[in-house]
Amino acid sequence: MFVEVALPPPVAVPVAERQARVRRVLRAAPPYLYLVPALALLVIWTYRPLAQTAQLSFYSWNLLPTRPMVPVGLANYERLISLPELGRSVLRTLLVIAGLLPFTVVVPVVTALLTRRIRGRARAVYQALVFAPMLVAPVASAAVWQWLLDPGAGVVNRVLGTGLNWLHETSSAQLVIIVITGWHLLGFAVLVVTAGLSGINSDYSDAAQLDGATRGQVTRWITLPLLSPTLVFLTLMTVLLSAQWTFPLIDTLTQGGPAGATTNVYYLLWDYSFHNYDAGLGAAAGILLFAGFGLIAAGLVRLSERLTFHDD
Repeated sequence: MFVEVALPPPVAVPVAERQARVRRVLRAAPPYLYLVPALALLVIWTYRPLAQTAQLSFYSWNLLPTRPMVPVGLANYERLISLPELGRSVLRTLLVIAGLLPFTVVVPVVTALLTRRIRGRARAVYQALVFAPMLVAPVASAAVWQWLLDPGAGVVNRVLGTGLNWLHETSSAQLVIIVITGWHLLGFAVLVVTAGLSGINSDYSDAAQLDGATRGQVTRWITLPLLSPTLVFLTLMTVLLSAQWTFPLIDTLTQGGPAGATTNVYYLLWDYSFHNYDAGLGAAAGILLFAGFGLIAAGLVRLSERLTFHDD
């Protein structure tokens, strides 16, 4: 036999307690409210297009609004992997990365070490001169370099005494793109290394010199290890963004030629999407590029945690 038992009356939350909770929420809200605009822009301009690209990679579409998107499943990915251009473009991208690393890591370190004793007004002038190429628009720079590299009347051929058609020969076109891109990035990399050097405590080098260490030994065993986080950052930037940095110059000077000699993975997905009007294939290439560079970035970040030294 069941006996009906009345439920206990609900416990009312005191008004003072509710007001205290509201005050705690209001006190904690401002930092998150400051992040809302940045998070909103991140969602609108990064995550939303990425999701749309992933969705588009499963469709066939020629970019015409009058033509419907046809679902094709994984056909775009299968077709992309079977294309020989993908492997060749990946190889060219690796060559671009290897060619840019001296401009973004080696030369900036040497330059910053040789010029770190510049002080006063001369330092500001030096930094302005070094950083100036970074301020030049890539398209404007490409126009100037196209004139300098002209096979008939170009200054470069006159100085070198050659008649090489730099931009239209497979042996030199890639080298030209690397050198011009490196010239653009050199000033930025030098300033980053200079900032990294200024953050190293001078007490370490002073103590080493008191113990009889030479300047070369101080640089080798103290300065460079403590500069390693900056060097890893520049290496990571070069690996992840080299194909993107070269894109304006390739599109302006060579359009991926001659004979595809300057077509890297970034220009390849552009070519599939906007030259061949195959948005699905271009989106699939973009997703593979995103996933590949994401794995590389994760590996480099994990490796950097083991190789870098920090001034604690």
